[in-house]
Amino acid sequence: MSDVGGDPGRGPVYVFDAMCLNHFCRAERLDVLRDLLVGVTCQTTHVVREEIRAGVRDHPCLLGVLDADWLEVARLDTLEEIGCFTKWTQRIGSESRNLGEASVFSAAELSGGIAITDDREAVTVGRHYGLEVHGTIWLLAIACRDGKLSEVAAGNIVDSLIETGMRLPCTGSTFGSYARRSRIYSGSSAGKA
Repeated sequence: MSDVGGDPGRGPVYVFDAMCLNHFCRAERLDVLRDLLVGVTCQTTHVVREEIRAGVRDHPCLLGVLDADWLEVARLDTLEEIGCFTKWTQRIGSESRNLGEASVFSAAELSGGIAITDDREAVTVGRHYGLEVHGTIWLLAIACRDGKLSEVAAGNIVDSLIETGMRLPCTGSTFGSYARRSRIYSGSSAGKA
């Protein structure tokens, strides 16, 4: 599992689904996510932005995602891009709840980037077709590996996300052991801030 994608001169490209952005924002940690991703090109899609926009009525703080200047919007409007989107909607499913993931997977494939989603079914489909797909725990583990975040701080973020209703495969106290067991990172930089 690499943590790079896209144009080698541009750095890695991560394409975000709504779930990660939604919960980081609701946990008041969107600025932390941005800081952890310095040097990474971060994108989302118009479909995901519309999903976020639909949640603003219940969670006004989500306007922060829509206003995030560090989050580019990947275009999906040429024939090639629309064809790729159509392919992913067929693979994942064309229900309205799957359109965000299909758009993210399309943008990630077209950019050579990494799709970021915590939808387990979508992750399985994406990986089956050779797409590099990861979730929130991977992002936090990579930040720990790179010395941008301590394991304790990552665990605190995990607990904050869970408090917003996000379903994750571990708790804050089990984050480090889960990340090592899943071979996301060795934990060698766990003590770095």
